This record gives sequence, C-alpha cells and structure tokens, in this order.
Amino acid sequence: MGWLYMHRAGMGGFDTPKAYLDNQLTWERENEETGTFEGCRVIRSVSTTGAYYAAVQRYGPNNQTHAISAVICFVRWNPKAADGLLFGYKDMDENSGPVEAGCPRSILEELGPTSHPYALDWRNRCYRQLRLKERKIADGDMIRLPEPMQFTDGSEHAEFRVTKRGAKIELSTPDGRGRFRISRLMERRFEVVPPKRAPRTFFPATP
Repeated sequence: MGWLYMHRAGMGGFDTPKAYLDNQLTWERENEETGTFEGCRVIRSVSTTGAYYAAVQRYGPNNQTHAISAVICFVRWNPKAADGLLFGYKDMDENSGPVEAGCPRSILEELGPTSHPYALDWRNRCYRQLRLKERKIADGDMIRLPEPMQFTDGSEHAEFRVTKRGAKIELSTPDGRGRFRISRLMERRFEVVPPKRAPRTFFPATP
C-alpha cells in the first residue's frame, strides 16, 4: 500500500496520528465472503518520530483469538502543512518484512509466536537494534568504531572520547581535540575501549 494523506477533517476528530491509527485498527465486521464475524483490537501501541507500532489481535466468533502480531506505520505529521495535508501514513504488517526495525521492546514483548520467515527476520532485526540502543556509555569513556568515519572538516577518526551533557553526547579525539557529532550514534556498531592500565613496577626485595 502506498502513502495516504489527509486533511484535519479526514482524521475523524482525532487529534494525533496515534489516536487515529488506534481507531483504524479497532473494528468488528462480518466477512462478506464467509459470512462469519471477525474483529481486531489494539493490545498496545507506541508512536515515535516518523513511525507507529502496534501489537494487534484478530478475533472471531465464540471468543476465538489469533496470535498477537505487529502492525507498522510510517508516519508524516505536519500540522502547519501549507496545503492542509497535515497527516500521511503508510501501513504494513510484520509479515511484509518492513525495513524499519526500530520497534520498541514494549510492543515486541506483546507479540505471539510466528513461523513466518519475514516476521521472524524483522523481530530479530528489531531486537538487535534494541541491544545496540540499550548499551551504556559513561562520561569519559572511549569508544571505537569498526572503521574510521570522515567528517565535514576532512578529518577521519575511529576512536573518540565521550562527553555527556545531559541527554546529549559530544565526542572528541582521545587527546581531547575537536568536537564531533555522529547521528544515531547508539544505533551504530562500536566498542567501549577499556582504559589503559599503567604497568606495575616491581622492586626487588632488599637483602
């Protein structure tokens, strides 16, 4: 499915993309082909910058339920859009193998078992991304990228000293020179370099 854009009126009175999408994924109806009752409900949803993630459950008559699965929506939200098309989204389920792998842990932990190869691959990529994001680095740590990165001043560096200023992270060279920013740093591969230990000095025993 491609992108769907709408004006404020098209959002049906909902003020946020999350509220609108929660409503879109909550429904009950009669299947026209089989004549059976079916429905869908949102177990949990999270809206992030540029994306919406939901754990949803399909159900049928006699409280028959299916395994909880994931729905992912790419979201564009611009309340000040000049043409009035303030909200756009593109939806897919996990069986489509979305490229986006930033699903929060709270959604992943709600999902039921699946054997679909695309869904399994997507979940694995999401967990790998979470493990990267959840790493801890402290003020003063030194980190090393797998290979040097080139910056706008033409310099290339692979090792950086970390300076934390609240939630922001600034980087400098190991000797304290320069100030560098790396976008989405916590989603990148790097290792924390253990501090160098001074060699121990042994003194011979006095006879």
